[in-house]
Amino acid sequence: MQINRYDINPKEIVLEFLEALNRKDFKSARNYVSDKVSYMAPLNSFNGAEPYFKYVEHLNLPKLDIKKVFTEGSNDVCVFWEVATIFVSAWYQVHNGKISSMRLVFDPRPFLQQQK
Repeated sequence: MQINRYDINPKEIVLEFLEALNRKDFKSARNYVSDKVSYMAPLNSFNGAEPYFKYVEHLNLPKLDIKKVFTEGSNDVCVFWEVATIFVSAWYQVHNGKISSMRLVFDPRPFLQQQK
């Protein structure tokens, strides 16, 4: 059964997306994201769902520990979470029932040190 994303508020869309990522259920997570999603973070950026999911599927991140969720207006959702020992602030914008923009802020030094 196809869920009508227009009936779900932006906070629920973002949280369901993050829950799917935590389960490593990328097929379900993909249903919450616009084909033309914009993703920006300290280490990289992507335009489009295909390159974003190709990247995320190979990250093998531990489970996201969601700390706080804020909403503003009808489209903006901000989530604070920790993954391993890294604190992340993420700003999501939801349009037409799908995540259209993701902006993440975190200290990238632990990732950069792993690459050495």
